[in-house]
Amino acid sequence: MKICGISGSLRSGSYNTALLHAVREIAAPDHDVVIADIADIPLYNGDVEAKEGIPASVERVAGMIREADALLIVTPEYNAGIPGVLKNAMDWISRVQPGVYDGKPTAMMGTSPGTLGTVRAQMQLRNQLANLNCRTLSQPMIYVGNAGKYFGEGKDGLDDTTRGFVEKQLAALAALARA
Repeated sequence: MKICGISGSLRSGSYNTALLHAVREIAAPDHDVVIADIADIPLYNGDVEAKEGIPASVERVAGMIREADALLIVTPEYNAGIPGVLKNAMDWISRVQPGVYDGKPTAMMGTSPGTLGTVRAQMQLRNQLANLNCRTLSQPMIYVGNAGKYFGEGKDGLDDTTRGFVEKQLAALAALARA
């Protein structure tokens, strides 16, 4: 089972990128979690697309999603929504033909310093994924609040309970991909 993971954060010390790396460590031995970097995707501009086509950075990430059995998006929450860089990357990738999102088994999770985790961002992301016709996993939902407790210098990572939720979500994503 090949899972393409995308972090919606570009920050070098990102809690969400740390969560994505933790997912890779938690994943079952038969799950290969590859991480697609969206840092070099330019801002979407229809004039650029019409004149120059799809940028190589977009084609690269779209190819990684296409080759994967499933997609995992790990998003921060900025001002009660998904970060602009994630929305931008998803918009660019949606322009690649043939489409890579259509029917793609997809899960999401996220972490933030606040107690709610990324509840509101994931609600917004769920709507966007529905519009892209992804087969989005309904349960379990993973909202990791108080990210500083798990990630950063001197931290051990996720606790056993949260690791258990991640394991369940990966198993459910794999089942969705096999269905």
